[in-house]
Amino acid sequence: MVRRCNLLFFMLLMVEIVFAQQTPFNRGVNLTEWFQVGSPGAIHFSRYDQKDFEQIKQLGCDVVRLPINLHAMTSGAPDHVLDPLFTRFLDQAISWAEDLELYLILDNHSFDPNVSTDPSIENTLVPVWTNMAARYSDRSEFLLYEVLNEPHGISDAVWNAIQANVIKGIRSVDEKHTIVVGGPQFNSYLNLQAIPDFGDNNLIYTFHFYDPFIFTHQGATWVSPAIDLVDVPFPYDASSMPPLPSSLNNSWVAFSYANYFNEGTEERVKALIDVAVRFRNERNVPVYCGEFGVFQPNSAEPDRVAYYELVRSHLEENGISWTIWDYHGGFGVFREDGNGLFEHDLNVELLEALDLNIPEQTEFEMKPVSEGFPIYRDLIESQIFDIGFGGRTNYYVDENPNYGEYNLSWSEVDQYNTLGFDFLPNKDMSQLVVDGYALDLFVKSEESDLMFDVRFVDTNLEGEDLPWRMRYTIGPDQVSWDGTWQHLFIPLSDFTEHGAWDNEWFEPQGLFDWRSIDRFEVSTEFGAIESNDLQLDQIVVTNLDTAQVQLSTANFSNTQAFTFDIVPNPVEDLVYVRSTITNTLELQFYDAVGKLMHVASINSNDSSLSLSALPPGLYLVHAINGGSVVTKKIIKR
Repeated sequence: MVRRCNLLFFMLLMVEIVFAQQTPFNRGVNLTEWFQVGSPGAIHFSRYDQKDFEQIKQLGCDVVRLPINLHAMTSGAPDHVLDPLFTRFLDQAISWAEDLELYLILDNHSFDPNVSTDPSIENTLVPVWTNMAARYSDRSEFLLYEVLNEPHGISDAVWNAIQANVIKGIRSVDEKHTIVVGGPQFNSYLNLQAIPDFGDNNLIYTFHFYDPFIFTHQGATWVSPAIDLVDVPFPYDASSMPPLPSSLNNSWVAFSYANYFNEGTEERVKALIDVAVRFRNERNVPVYCGEFGVFQPNSAEPDRVAYYELVRSHLEENGISWTIWDYHGGFGVFREDGNGLFEHDLNVELLEALDLNIPEQTEFEMKPVSEGFPIYRDLIESQIFDIGFGGRTNYYVDENPNYGEYNLSWSEVDQYNTLGFDFLPNKDMSQLVVDGYALDLFVKSEESDLMFDVRFVDTNLEGEDLPWRMRYTIGPDQVSWDGTWQHLFIPLSDFTEHGAWDNEWFEPQGLFDWRSIDRFEVSTEFGAIESNDLQLDQIVVTNLDTAQVQLSTANFSNTQAFTFDIVPNPVEDLVYVRSTITNTLELQFYDAVGKLMHVASINSNDSSLSLSALPPGLYLVHAINGGSVVTKKIIKR
């Protein structure tokens, strides 16, 4: 009997230890290039939406790590108040994850890999995280806080003292949510052991894994020195090793290259991961690999896939959860030669290596666009990506938009800077030219002599041509730069071929192809915007007869000519609309990424309306009567 009790006690103890070592999630992705920008106004929020979260879950993932340039999302020292535009966007992303029961790790990605972590960062981290925790303390337990991504150039003792104070700040306002902590030297597994017991049982310990580095980061230009290598094999194969460029002699890359016969083996990779496993077992704490992956452009795909399978399987065999770096991007799960489309471009071999689900894939077929489309309308439209360079961009100026809630501002612009909108996939606009479509937009500035180009840039269908440009120049001859909104309707047939730039200038050769348009750009070809800014609003491709894409914003006044309210707010189904308008009032419902989701008309000043067909989320409601528009926000539960 005593022996049975001892055995039962031992079994219960082992069960407790096993469960104490587990994270509540298993596998996922880093959703990069979304909140990793220099200001809230630069967030390209429509880059992802609820459908992307659904697709990530469809792959078999149960966690998303969301890198955020968090310190830039505040008012700055000393209080670091969270910016309301940032929290508006983040609130929506959190709701998408919660609705799908996906864990969401808010990763403070405020770091520069080439600049050491300053010990004074504590003066930022503590108020930032205290403010974040205060705001999100009542959200579900699917939300986690990660203190700081990859601190480096700072000692274990100093960093862990800072981390302890951040934890205290969070716990002063939020005792519920799990905090993700890690060691310095880029969240190295070698620094886990130095992390002290913080006296908090609701922590997860993270590490990143990119060994061997000259394989996983071959081609990386953001490290110093740049790893100018191509097709480094994995596992190591002496006959397949590329030559070492002389520019890397006497660098750490040369040392790793010389030692790659030892570092580039499966046994070595497993042994290094086992460092984190031993820490987990010795400390009896949950451990999670927040990043691993291989940079795609310079690596051989079979070797890249083999590496992912090795690391993933060894982590899972040892009960360690993971999020790969990244989803889209240079380390992502999409084919490099595709458009990043879930239905067409997933890297099937890589998904197999990660033991994820593989949705049916079909070949993408580009067809001529048959109707107009928006480019910017309160925010950049979905499947359009900001790729410009130079200047300071704010996509969400709310002081005096021509229509809707926001307009776009571009300032501190030098000559030859571009504001770029990349179409993914490319667009065949040839039929739109034949059918008389136009670029329709609003502009304003007080730069009296301002001239700039709006242009479309093509790609060759065979992939062997230059990026030819078709442009239209806007200046004082077309608009008055008097600080008021100016409307432009520019037929696509009025654009003229300009040439191409591909490391050198090529004069026009009549080769521009409307069948494969890569992007739309605004470019300061004629000089800088010196003392003012350029503002743009409602950039659409349309024609006069295409109501669903043409918003008659030139006739709308932002002066509130009537009152309008919609209750209750938040709403679950039925709403009541009250206004001072007694004739027809049109209501347009736009979701948080600017998509028109619903249109309704009411014919009295006190009407009811069912919103049961709308999915939960934040909506912008435009009430339109004659030449006036009034805008309200509502939340659908």
